[in-house]
Amino acid sequence: MKGAAGLSGPVKVPPGNHHTEKGVVEMVSQTDLAYEVFISDPIPTSVTDPVPNGDLFSWSPMSTTLIYGETSAVLVDPPLTIEQARRVGDWVERSGKRLEHIFITHGHGDHWFGSGPLVERFPGAVVLAGEDSIRLMRQQSSAEFRKAQWDNLFPGQIPPTPVLARPVPAQGFLLEGNVLRSVEVGHSDTDGTTVLHVPSIGLVVAGDVVYNGVHAYLSESADGGRAQWLQALDAVERLAPRHVVCGHKNKALLDSPATIEETRQYIRDADRLLKETTSQIEFFDAMCALHPERLNRAVVWLTATALMDAQSRT
Repeated sequence: MKGAAGLSGPVKVPPGNHHTEKGVVEMVSQTDLAYEVFISDPIPTSVTDPVPNGDLFSWSPMSTTLIYGETSAVLVDPPLTIEQARRVGDWVERSGKRLEHIFITHGHGDHWFGSGPLVERFPGAVVLAGEDSIRLMRQQSSAEFRKAQWDNLFPGQIPPTPVLARPVPAQGFLLEGNVLRSVEVGHSDTDGTTVLHVPSIGLVVAGDVVYNGVHAYLSESADGGRAQWLQALDAVERLAPRHVVCGHKNKALLDSPATIEETRQYIRDADRLLKETTSQIEFFDAMCALHPERLNRAVVWLTATALMDAQSRT
């Protein structure tokens, strides 16, 4: 499998690279599946104060995954803004596949706000998510929350955000005879997260449970959240994936299952440094020094301010 160095667009795994397991899950006629990943590049926010190293606060690159067969497709985690959704829609249209479902891994708005424009563009596409994710989606799309966070960070860029998602069936759903399963993993970078498992091609679309070459958002990990996140990573590892697509990834990197252990180590490093450091800047500097290759150091500063403040109140 070739990487996607320098590309802002799809990463394709052709059907010939896959070892399908026909008949293992259900005795139905299957076609070979493949997937592509579209990376929405980092975009600036309205925050003008730089983080300690001088970087401005931009949003991390976001992954949207298209899983497809001969004629049909499933899209996972539409991006955030009107413009990003338009570009993803163009990409889906160029694929020539009929979009049957849009699956959302968790309730953070940057992984589903684009679903409304995409449903308008591709009538008949059914939006699916876990019930816990849907509850968080309703909170994220409320007028109060949108005004305080999303519209404040990206004024005039966020589309209308009705919650269109239906609960995903317990038995999963089909794409050209292949079962796609939503796997509940609990807390990761927020509550109520899931991953999408495609057993026939060994694929897990992991949302924000796993990060690939990007600093992980740990701001919601106080009060045992990091320990729960480690358990979520264990749950993904038990699926024995051959490909892991992360919700935030460096587009130059492969969708390797090694990202599970890399994310695990990142969380352990943060957990240790939160005990060893005594200030936000000390934590920030130490984490950046340990993980210099990861993108978007502004996220480390968000983590430092959120978690060091939480520690000071305990």
